[in-house]
Amino acid sequence: MSSLGMVMFNSCSQDLLETSPTTAIATNEIAQSSGKAIAAIDGMYRLMYSTGYTSSWEHEEFGLSALNLTADLMGEDHIQAASGSGWFYYDYLYDVKGDYSHDAGRPYAVWNFFYTLIANANYITAAEKTMEGTASDVNYVVGQAFAIRAFSYFMLAQWYSRTLVGHENEPCVPIYTEPTNKDTKGKARETIAKVYEQINNDIAKAEELLSATEKERDSKSHLGLAEVYGLHARIAQVEEKWDVALEKASEAINEAKKENIDIAGVSQFMGLNSVSAQNVMWGVKIIADQVGMYASFFTHLDADMGKYGKTARHQITRSLYEKMGAKDERRAWWNPEDPANGEGGGYQQEKFKFVNYQTWEGDYIFMRIEEMYLIKAEAECMNGDDVAAQQTLKTLMKKRDPEYTCDKTGKDLGILTTDLTGSLREEIINQRRIELWGEFGRIYDIRRLHQGFTRSTDDGHPSSACKEKLNNATKDPESYKWVMVIPQSEFDGNANLDDAKDQNPFD
Repeated sequence: MSSLGMVMFNSCSQDLLETSPTTAIATNEIAQSSGKAIAAIDGMYRLMYSTGYTSSWEHEEFGLSALNLTADLMGEDHIQAASGSGWFYYDYLYDVKGDYSHDAGRPYAVWNFFYTLIANANYITAAEKTMEGTASDVNYVVGQAFAIRAFSYFMLAQWYSRTLVGHENEPCVPIYTEPTNKDTKGKARETIAKVYEQINNDIAKAEELLSATEKERDSKSHLGLAEVYGLHARIAQVEEKWDVALEKASEAINEAKKENIDIAGVSQFMGLNSVSAQNVMWGVKIIADQVGMYASFFTHLDADMGKYGKTARHQITRSLYEKMGAKDERRAWWNPEDPANGEGGGYQQEKFKFVNYQTWEGDYIFMRIEEMYLIKAEAECMNGDDVAAQQTLKTLMKKRDPEYTCDKTGKDLGILTTDLTGSLREEIINQRRIELWGEFGRIYDIRRLHQGFTRSTDDGHPSSACKEKLNNATKDPESYKWVMVIPQSEFDGNANLDDAKDQNPFD
């Protein structure tokens, strides 16, 4: 069979990935006990920050944060000033598709990561009717499994196909909703529209189950109802379903406030390294015996550690930095005066810092409530309610810049991200670019906005990232540059995929 579904996380030991699902906890014990299922769910969340889960190339594989960093570097706002040891630099240069033939590169790593989560989730969703335990506990664990599966297919669609709107009938990825084993027959690629139909079914089911549970989530590493609403809002953005995006972002905000989660001032979450911060909705706490050391998000970003973040510095572009007001507190996230910026370079990031340099500790944050306000504002703008959108944006910005004001209107965007229109939607997107820099993955927004972009040395990018061939490709909103190729191992093991017909374009 194909490479997906052959991996099962051993959630009892939370050790390495098992290669045979028949030996895993999920096959029998999940159906018998919601407690065992919760242990399996914990194992899935552990995968989201584990290192080296597909290969020995673990320095680029530390879970979801590694993929968010990759997607951010694929845009125009995030500079990697030097190759350093090479980690992430080839993502930045769009030079990773050639790694499709082996299991030590981005094509295989992304595919395997999300299909591993899907394979695990399928064991839990299949046990919904047979699982023993209180209804509340069953709803709690099965609801999370549906949410993780929805999120995984959503991310696969972001990586292995063009954006939904305008490309509905193009090929996306195979869909598996049942438990799999070594004898499972591989499936063909479904259309993008069909994959989003599955995503919407799963996220709706997750909302239904989590709305019915009385169990409080065990920690911020688990997806609760607020976070599932937040995922649904992200999905609706890509679908351009603005009524849904507005509804779900609003529900996410209201539900999060029940847990005392709210917008925080910049000084209240410096370093973006603690899930206990007031504004964090979803993230994982990483304790000293679970750190990735060299293979970690902060090792790559934090120059003060003296490792990769120092030899391959991460910087914001000059133009995006200048979009902040003089009193915007987020200016503290970057240092224009750092001598290491180099002449004409970008500005060194100070946004992401280790909690403890001796123990390599720092939590990974996957969702903040500020993002929900930005989604809400964009949805209001797209629905033609400029006054509401202005107010929502100002609710966030009063925690960022005491002098901020906004009376812009309209929803027009330029063909390129540098083609400025002065619209309200453009202003909201610019605040997203600043607020979520390094966290969310800029390329996801560029795709759904149907914009192209270029990089320039004047903005701080090194010349290697500004070559004419690359800029010509990324100018095109229909570009396949940011559509990943499918790993060769999937074609080798899946009789329903033909690499001559089903592979994505390499260039």
